[in-house]
This record gives sequence, structure tokens and C-alpha cells, in this order.
Amino acid sequence: MHKFPVIEVGGFHLDLSTIVGLLVSCVIVFALARAAVRNLSVDNPSKLQNFMEWVVEFVHNTIASTMPLHMAKKFIALGMTLIMFIFVSNLLGLPFGIVMEVKEDHHGPVEFLGFEIISAEEVEEAHHEGKHLSVAFWKSPTADLSVTAGLAIMVFVLVHWLGLARNTKHYLKHYFEPYWFFLPLNILKELAKPLTLALRLFANIFVGAIQAFLFTILTMVYISQAAVHHEEEH
Repeated sequence: MHKFPVIEVGGFHLDLSTIVGLLVSCVIVFALARAAVRNLSVDNPSKLQNFMEWVVEFVHNTIASTMPLHMAKKFIALGMTLIMFIFVSNLLGLPFGIVMEVKEDHHGPVEFLGFEIISAEEVEEAHHEGKHLSVAFWKSPTADLSVTAGLAIMVFVLVHWLGLARNTKHYLKHYFEPYWFFLPLNILKELAKPLTLALRLFANIFVGAIQAFLFTILTMVYISQAAVHHEEEH
């Protein structure tokens, strides 16, 4: 029976396995990006440079399919960050696990670095059910709904900020289309976007590459809908 370690800090419950996964994902993505541009060469590029150039081209073409070409370049960094971070995070929990076994005769709470990570009630419940208890310190960050919700909310805020800042008149107008009394439905539609983004990513972790692509392209579609006026495409 696996339990993920949760500590309480300032009234917030923090999942240590999620935090570890997030930090490792960030380090891996940064290291890959840094290594790919370390010794750039036009005549003799490394395999990693070739791979990263392919990723950049793929992301650029993906973004360009959702908005005018001259605007697509502005969002390549965002697209690269999203697709690489989500892909790495999705796959991170697959290779191995970090597990701390709890002795069968252990009673009371389980502590780690002075923090209670498993309550005494959970330990007693495991003993009562005859289950062997262990603490798992490793999992994919995107297996935690709070992480996928955080990504979705970040996208939600960015989309509407860009809409208000770059396309104010038409952005506000679309809430009243096709008729003014559609306003509540249009607001509901916008509020549903981060919910569907978060749940889709959370519920489909084992198809990491596809979900990384879908999250990224949907983000770009939402940005295009909010920040790009259709007349700009001509």
C-alpha cells in the first residue's frame, strides 16, 4: 500500500513527491536546453542540436497553424517550454520509484526530516486492513491535479491578459456574440477551458507525447482566439 508524503506548512498541504518531480522536471528541461545550445555549429551540429532544432521547427509549425505566421514567432519560447516540460513530467514517473518501507511493527505517525508525512490514523488503518505500508517519494508531477490545474490557470490568465492588452475591442465584443444575451454562455465557455485543460492532462498521463502536444496547441488556439483579430490574417 503506497502513500505519498504530505506535509502541512502554514495551513497548506504539500505533496513532497510532487515537489520533487517538479524540481527534477525543471532541471532536466533546463539541462537539455542548455546542452543543446552549448556548442552551436552550422557545419557540424551535434545530435542534440539537431533534435532541438527539429523540436523548434515542429513547435513553430504547430503555432503557425493557429495564428498568422508573423505572430507565431513571439510564442515559440512559450510553446517550447510547455511541450518539453509536460512531456518530461509525464514520463518522469515511469522509469523508477523512490520508496521508503514502513516497518510492520511501526505505530504512530511517520516522520521525515521532522515533518509528519503519514498520520497515525493512516498507519493504523493499514495495519487493521493487513496491508504493508510504504511511502512513495517519486511520481510524475502531472499525476497531481494541482499541477495540471496550475498550468491550466496560468494559460487562462495569459490568454485573457493578451486578449485585453492586444485585441481589446474585439476581445470584449466576442462575449456578446452572436447576440448580447449569449454573454452568460460565453463566460461559462471561457471558464470551462482551464477545467478541461487540467482534467485532460491529469487523466491521460500515459500518452505523454500526445498530451504535451494537445496542451500546447490548445494553448495557442486560445491565444489566437483572444489576441488575434481575424482581419490580421489577411
